[in-house]
Amino acid sequence: MGTVTLGVSIAVPEPYGSLLQERRASFGDPAAHGIPTHVTLLPPTEAEAADLPAIETHLTQIAAAGLPFPMRLSGTGTFRPLSPVVFVQVVEGASACAWLQKRVRDASGPLVRELQFPYHPHVTVAHGIAEEAMDRAYEELSVYEAAWTCGSFALYEQGADSVWRKINEFPFGAGGGAPAVPAQGGSSVDQPSLHT
Repeated sequence: MGTVTLGVSIAVPEPYGSLLQERRASFGDPAAHGIPTHVTLLPPTEAEAADLPAIETHLTQIAAAGLPFPMRLSGTGTFRPLSPVVFVQVVEGASACAWLQKRVRDASGPLVRELQFPYHPHVTVAHGIAEEAMDRAYEELSVYEAAWTCGSFALYEQGADSVWRKINEFPFGAGGGAPAVPAQGGSSVDQPSLHT
């Protein structure tokens, strides 16, 4: 079956997700339309395709133990000069994100992974583009605000075309049952929503 590149994240819901995706594209980030707007819980990670059922079981169990929580974004930050990233800050919900990402990568599960940098929840709005464009992103979104109740996280797979597509969503407090939107026939559950 081979390997797949997976990621786990919290989607930024509409209308915020599309707006930030369009803003990311407007700054000249070529990856903007291939990456749904999100808060990362597991960065891109190689896994055996045969391990997908165990991975989905692992994520279902994590979600079942969680509860919905408030998320709020406000203002911008940057990882420069360490990493060429400008982001919108997570000012509420960060501790819940940290709890989730730690369990996703837990040594007892199938997604064990060391992080290159300490975990810092954020929403990327510019990555690896010209410094002037990064400055523009930082300034233009400095007053950005969004808030919602986070009720789930999702598993994504990166295709050969570099586009990230949702495989499955894991709602909180599901009691360990099946995810609400199971993937059918190995295809993306809601692939069309990736392109606005």
